[in-house]
Amino acid sequence: MIPFLDLNQINQPYLQAIEEATLRVLRSGWYILGKELAEFETAFAKYCDAAYCVGVANGLDAITLILKAYDFQEGSEIIVPANTYIASVLPVNYLHLVPVLVEPDHNTMLLDPARIEESITSRTKAILTVDLYGRSCEMNEIRRLANQYNLKVITDAAQAHGAVFKGQKVGSIADATAFSFYPTKNLGALGDAGAVTTGDGALAERIQYLRNYGSKERYKNDFQGVNSRLDEIQAAILRVKLPFLEADNQVRRGIAKRYLAEIKLPGLTLPPADRIDEDAWHLFVVRHPDRNSLTTHLEQCGVQTNIHYPLPIHKQRAFAHLNDLSYPITEAIHEQVVSLPLNPVLQDEAVSHIIHSVNAFEHSK
Repeated sequence: MIPFLDLNQINQPYLQAIEEATLRVLRSGWYILGKELAEFETAFAKYCDAAYCVGVANGLDAITLILKAYDFQEGSEIIVPANTYIASVLPVNYLHLVPVLVEPDHNTMLLDPARIEESITSRTKAILTVDLYGRSCEMNEIRRLANQYNLKVITDAAQAHGAVFKGQKVGSIADATAFSFYPTKNLGALGDAGAVTTGDGALAERIQYLRNYGSKERYKNDFQGVNSRLDEIQAAILRVKLPFLEADNQVRRGIAKRYLAEIKLPGLTLPPADRIDEDAWHLFVVRHPDRNSLTTHLEQCGVQTNIHYPLPIHKQRAFAHLNDLSYPITEAIHEQVVSLPLNPVLQDEAVSHIIHSVNAFEHSK
């Protein structure tokens, strides 16, 4: 069986360096808000072409702390994509803000700039874009709208480490960008971890306070903050892996190029190929009207797949107040998407087998 993702294999090339980094932290006696975090923040900010990076506990907290730092009035509206993971929307509700779901572009499956303006009201304060699957949103048009209506642009880049939009690195385009370093991400820790990048020094400083109980000086609390700190061990591990991110992303792009060129299954919708060398290709998401039969066929061929995501936010029990709303494009996407294996340790023969298995689906029916 070709696994969808084997984290043991993913981390194997870095194992010795990770062990050395972990031991270095253990022996240092300093485990929170220390040198490892500071050096990772500097390195990741530089990688993203951002002025500032603030390490936090996870990607969910990264979004939450950005919204909290902006101190939007309760009841303010935040534009969010209808097609995203629930973690993009939960922070909006947590802070008593109002998520306004907007349909995606049918081709990219990302927030559709053409549909944003009709959802903007006098209560709208920000557009939260999500670089789903590793592809940046159409940021030029989104920034134009934000400037026109005096809105903040926040990006959830949990799946887009190393992605580029028209020459600009994700992490330096939005007013603030949230990253997750969950172990499955392109840049993955060995536990929960996250960060915020921004060009706004005042925002970065406020998040530094908020992540640490509202304090930068021990026992002096200027804000009502939370406990959300990227610990020294995870920071050290991320420092080990960051120098290899570009090479890993190039491997992902190479696999994506093969899939796009060689998969020829009638009725299968492939992701757009217009930005092959800019996308981070965290996931390779295809669509098929008979998804269940396709995934069963692939399983029988020894190919493990995944579904990102089977149920849209507005149909989740947790958002019961949205259950009566209709987002037909989003609903169709969630009924048809399936993710094929794509990662830096996937061998050429495995890629060939996956392509052959997908193309053989019609003949198996």
